[in-house]
Amino acid sequence: MKGIVCEEAGKFIYREDLPEPALKEGEAIIRIQRVGICGTDLHAYQGNQPYFTYPRVLGHELAGRIEAIGENSYKLHTGDQVSIIPYIHCGECIACRNGKTNCCVSMKVFGVHVDGGMRERIAVPISHLINTEGLTLDQSAMLEPLAIGAHAVRRSGLQPEETALVIGAGPIGLGIMALAKALGAKVIAMDVNEERLKYCRSWAKVDDTVNALEQPKEQISLITKGEFPTVVFDATGNVKSMMGAFNLASHGGRIVFVGLVKDEITFDDPEFHSRELTLMGSRNATKADFDHVLSVIRNGHMDISRYITHGSAFGNMINEFNAWLKPESKVIKAVVRLED
Repeated sequence: MKGIVCEEAGKFIYREDLPEPALKEGEAIIRIQRVGICGTDLHAYQGNQPYFTYPRVLGHELAGRIEAIGENSYKLHTGDQVSIIPYIHCGECIACRNGKTNCCVSMKVFGVHVDGGMRERIAVPISHLINTEGLTLDQSAMLEPLAIGAHAVRRSGLQPEETALVIGAGPIGLGIMALAKALGAKVIAMDVNEERLKYCRSWAKVDDTVNALEQPKEQISLITKGEFPTVVFDATGNVKSMMGAFNLASHGGRIVFVGLVKDEITFDDPEFHSRELTLMGSRNATKADFDHVLSVIRNGHMDISRYITHGSAFGNMINEFNAWLKPESKVIKAVVRLED
């Protein structure tokens, strides 16, 4: 079987001798047709992804068709187009028992802890498949990154008419913006890149934009008439930005860290207490988040054709990957196409 393996930091190898997946009870064999490239893949290739070991087959933003499947209660059949929930949980730990499968104690994520989908076929638990008939393959592959944003929005408790600040206009931050707008919230986008902020207005339909390099606290105070946003999402994975988020939330507000950083976060406790802030981490997503994004896309609230800015055929991916790392490439989301 053909596949691409990240042998070590900075090194991909194209192989044609990867083992075929075996069909086990409760699983299906999926023929992979689309693989989205996300920050996790970029960081793994660069050698700075937490919880990562080499060699590894990358890829967890996946779409394809069922090639083999047994009897099941999910009404899934051979030939169905599916998206994959790549977070394999144990179902028994305290998090799973409480419905928080996204932060399972023994979490195994495709492409991170176990080999992912940058190969022709993969075995997946039937419970982790989402039927996406009626969507394009590109739309199907984008359920996962957008579900991360959906989980963050749901976890925050954001309500219609509330004001949300989303820091970081990468693919995850953009998803948060679009989903918050679909919910009926007022959304402020903040980033250091003016071109990306313009994209926030045109694609995510945000209400206001703020350049993080130009007195952001003063700008946000002006926009909110001194009250500040009730919810602040930080999707940067940047320690300075994450610590600065504490100064941008309203009294009684919530701060949600969606980005992950290999560092320590500190904040001023008297200020934290005086505002009675709530700090949350948001990790991965649940099936409910995937289902929500599926509904939003079906209803035409997201233009995935503009969200995906770069692409490559499977055979050219290794040659294209280094260019996607460069800021001048202006990548928002890249997708590898194995077949149509």
